[in-house]
Amino acid sequence: MVTPIIVTPLTPPEAVDFIIGWEVTSRSVYEKRYAKPTWPGGESGATIGVGYDLAHHDADDLALDWPTLSPAARSTLATACGKSGQAAKALIPSLASVTVPWDAAYQCFRDRSLPKYERQTADAFGGRLDLPPLCFGALVSLVYNRGAGMAGDSRAEMRAIRDLIAAGKLDEAPDQFRSMKRLWPTVEGLRNRREAEAVMWERGLSA
Repeated sequence: MVTPIIVTPLTPPEAVDFIIGWEVTSRSVYEKRYAKPTWPGGESGATIGVGYDLAHHDADDLALDWPTLSPAARSTLATACGKSGQAAKALIPSLASVTVPWDAAYQCFRDRSLPKYERQTADAFGGRLDLPPLCFGALVSLVYNRGAGMAGDSRAEMRAIRDLIAAGKLDEAPDQFRSMKRLWPTVEGLRNRREAEAVMWERGLSA
């Protein structure tokens, strides 16, 4: 049985559009480039919809998150669940029979993925839901892209943001978004996304 859809209002519409823009650009681009499963590279899994990485899901998730897809399509996609990196890349040709329409992709993002990432964001950053809306939206974008983990050197800036929020030093957080660019010295897209998140945070403070 599919669980009831729960739509939360925590992420403001501008930030929702921001995440979609960074994940798939627009509906028209999605329909041209992303309607069939893709492999973004690195340690990613086969990805469908708006950044829905099958490496982090199983067949039960597919049933809950994608009720509008046919059982046959979900069964095909399930073969890629839990697989990442080169193993996922190798499976992409076998998934080519599956097309995920935009309406289904957006419904899953809005009703299933976004609420999950909102909860993960709140938990990761001290349970705080009282941030300015665009500041919270910037954090949701960050977690949607990077996950909510806080361990290791690569997560130093995320821990710093968490601590700055706890200390009420919200104006210092944009520097930490920008500091994260060190992690991707040659990946312009991720560097630009961190900059855009920093700007969104600053706009949230001035709103």
